Amino acid sequence: MPSLANARTLMVEAQVRTNDVTDPRIVEAMSRLPRERFVPDAKRHLSYSDACIPLSAERFLLDPRTFSKLAQLAEIGEQDRVLDVACGRGYSTAVFAVMAREVVGLEEDDALAAEASRTAREFGAGRAKIVKGPLIDGYPAEAPYDVIFINGAVQQLPQSFEDQLREGGRLVAVFCEGPVGKAHFCVHRGGTLSHRVAFDATVPLLPRFAHKRAFVF
Repeated sequence: MPSLANARTLMVEAQVRTNDVTDPRIVEAMSRLPRERFVPDAKRHLSYSDACIPLSAERFLLDPRTFSKLAQLAEIGEQDRVLDVACGRGYSTAVFAVMAREVVGLEEDDALAAEASRTAREFGAGRAKIVKGPLIDGYPAEAPYDVIFINGAVQQLPQSFEDQLREGGRLVAVFCEGPVGKAHFCVHRGGTLSHRVAFDATVPLLPRFAHKRAFVF
């Protein structure tokens, strides 16, 4: 059975590099960070699989392919401030801490936020912090952001997300209306949020971002 270090190398070579992820910062961070430290002990054997890993009833760790391609799509710069929405146990926050000036990981689940705070202290390089609050509100106290990254599929975005982006800021997320989702690259310019479809991706829906059902009499 391969060691976890070997499994991490195989993950990067087979799931990241082969999917046109060329940003050396993403490759380096995913090669170095022990992904198994960001999942429950019972799911440790799945750490480097090519599937999303459940972290709680409503939260999960994105599969390596989707995560790395979204991270590259976001075009995170060294001076950027990033809002990492639904950060779970903090893996995405730790990766972005390698790339950006500052990362705010947002989580509303108490247990996950506590775990993410621990991993941010250990792997955040002094540039990451975890805040707790409703996901759909974003985190206006630290706005504006250069990048908003959403860890999961959405069907709709609240206006608050657009409002919290700096002019020229980017938002990346997987939008879904059925079983297959589309990764979108969104840019905030002139008070509007433009969308561009980048690639197909299938990840679980974040319930807070589902369409609201109309009341029927």
